Amino acid sequence: MKLRNKYTCPLELTHDIIRGKWKPIILWQLGKGASSLVYLQESIEGIGQKMLLQHLRELQDFDMIQKKQFNGYPLKVEYSLTERGKQMLDVVITMQKIGIELMKEDGKEDFLKEKGLL
Repeated sequence: MKLRNKYTCPLELTHDIIRGKWKPIILWQLGKGASSLVYLQESIEGIGQKMLLQHLRELQDFDMIQKKQFNGYPLKVEYSLTERGKQMLDVVITMQKIGIELMKEDGKEDFLKEKGLL
């Protein structure tokens, strides 16, 4: 992702880094621990490999995640959060808590229980 030339405040930049449907979910999954590409794709319902790879590259570009490649065959790659990514995960956790509150108010406790969030 390319940075814009002009921002009105730092929040715009932060928003650009994690905007979209998938990036907060990727950060959430990596908050559980380092993961392979295959595990991430299996864990994030509905994301395609091309989209996942694109978002992983963008998160790497902003030092939110790191990619570690291991020698040997088969090729093994592991993604994990950086310190900056862990800070951003705190923001995602806060967003998750607000979403849980709103869903509870809307009577969606069964959905939250099914997802293991209650």
